[in-house]
Amino acid sequence: MNERAAPPTSAEALAAALTAEYAAIYAYGPIGVRLSGSARTAARQAEAAHRRRRDALVVQLTTAGADVPPDQAGYALPFPITDRASALRLAVEVEERTAAHWRAALAATSGGDRDQALDALIDYSVRATRWRRTAKISPLTVPFPGRPT
Repeated sequence: MNERAAPPTSAEALAAALTAEYAAIYAYGPIGVRLSGSARTAARQAEAAHRRRRDALVVQLTTAGADVPPDQAGYALPFPITDRASALRLAVEVEERTAAHWRAALAATSGGDRDQALDALIDYSVRATRWRRTAKISPLTVPFPGRPT
């Protein structure tokens, strides 16, 4: 018999998004050191945005009495970051992966939590597009942001 797992609760979906935020913040360290000028500034701004969402989620989950997943000491990067091109490619991937977690949270949330998930999905989808433009990756946009390809 093929049983399906129960869909995540709102708190579980937000906790998964928090874990994605932790990983995104970690990734921007290696990204930032390989960039310069306006791209480095954009990386700092992206990291700051992920930190703000992380901090808000920690407070939100704690206040609700939900489990707050711990941050890890480190996260595996999908490929080595050796130059500007690989840093930009990782920046796109970080935003896409984080957007995917927030997209998943849309189905499990309602009200203000759903608005929060939608805002994050839009923010990270737009940022991924900006990174694609900087990296000269085509196409610049994807049809369904946050949806696995």
